[in-house]
Amino acid sequence: MKTVYTCFCTDIIHEGHLNIIEHAHKLGKVIIGALSDKALIRYNKFPTIDQDERIRLYEKLDGVDKVVLQDDMTYDDVIRQLRPDYVLHGDNWKNGPEAAIRENVIRLLEEYGGELIEVPYTYNDKVKKIDNQLREKLAMPEYRRKRLRQLIEMCPVVKTIEAHSGLTGLIAEKTVVENNGKLDQFDAMWVSSLCDSTAKGKPDIELVDMSSRLRTIDDIMEVTTKPIILDGDTGGLTEHFIYNIRTLERMGVSAVIIEDKTGLKKNSLFGNEVKQTQDTIENFCEKIRAGKSVQLTDDFMIIARIESLILEQGMEDALTRAFAYVDAGADGIMIHSRKKDPAEIFEFCDKFREQNKTAPIVVVPTSFNTVTEEELASHGVNIVIYANQLTRSAFPAMQKTAEDILRYHRAKEVDDRLMPIKEIITLIDEL
Repeated sequence: MKTVYTCFCTDIIHEGHLNIIEHAHKLGKVIIGALSDKALIRYNKFPTIDQDERIRLYEKLDGVDKVVLQDDMTYDDVIRQLRPDYVLHGDNWKNGPEAAIRENVIRLLEEYGGELIEVPYTYNDKVKKIDNQLREKLAMPEYRRKRLRQLIEMCPVVKTIEAHSGLTGLIAEKTVVENNGKLDQFDAMWVSSLCDSTAKGKPDIELVDMSSRLRTIDDIMEVTTKPIILDGDTGGLTEHFIYNIRTLERMGVSAVIIEDKTGLKKNSLFGNEVKQTQDTIENFCEKIRAGKSVQLTDDFMIIARIESLILEQGMEDALTRAFAYVDAGADGIMIHSRKKDPAEIFEFCDKFREQNKTAPIVVVPTSFNTVTEEELASHGVNIVIYANQLTRSAFPAMQKTAEDILRYHRAKEVDDRLMPIKEIITLIDEL
């Protein structure tokens, strides 16, 4: 009997999947590949049930003879191992980043005479409703909040990009690229005080209050599903910080990062060019303990940001603080530097990892931007935040457009470099 292979990456079975199985069953023995969790998150999907549960779900389906785990979205290992006569897939992967995966499957099958069969993708109101329900489930606080911890466990590096509005949230959510036959995307979003303040035309001195910050988070959460890390600045007064922790946790935010400075907040990249005061270890540890004590779940993370290297207080001070903050209950450490060379970041990470193998390390490679994610991961970094690149790319483009419209008294000269509005609104899902 001929064998037919198809890969599923769904948590919910609907008529589209049953249609695939029906077509496959007519051709021979049906083998379903369950895409693994770590492959699934690179495929712009996040599981609401784990891979073992998905395997059991698929095994119960009528017409399925066998279920295997597919550990890579490129199909290489599974096709070379099973050598199926047919690979069956919906016709919805002919365009976009997934087209590279399709071409790779065709090449693999040609090696031994296998055949790709594509069936029309099932589009109807019932399937659309199920897809919307799954997306809404992913956006629910209890699922979104714990996702950062899950990503830290599954990913070599959690790639995080800033979002300061619903639209930038959609860019972070939906941008997928193909590179050497593999798909890649951002894993999480960073809601920074700098970009949030800048978008509102305000200085980055904690002038934009938490109520306004929460509205920005809500705008982003309404249209996305990925985990959110909030820039909490200094955390403010401890009495206010603990209240905000409960609010953020209830909303579904995954983590807040607070920095060990006191007084009027100044952007760290100014370093000692402006007066900045670092908090005492004792005071900051007490703030961390207070925040952890009011949490209701184990999902939410409080990450301590160390400013010692920024303020030129030395490596030993940075490490002393890091170990103290973890002992006080911090769920991770963010180490920051404004040097263009990542050497001191590498040194900190290496020395921290000598004593602590598990606490997540977060870096923001704004100044030392030549370093790669792979290099950072090799020194024990878990989360890389691209903290302000969307804001910095948008501002000069908008300013140049405004100048040219004034210069030419019409919009024709700028039109060639503008994205069609139709392409922008396709980012926005309709109910």
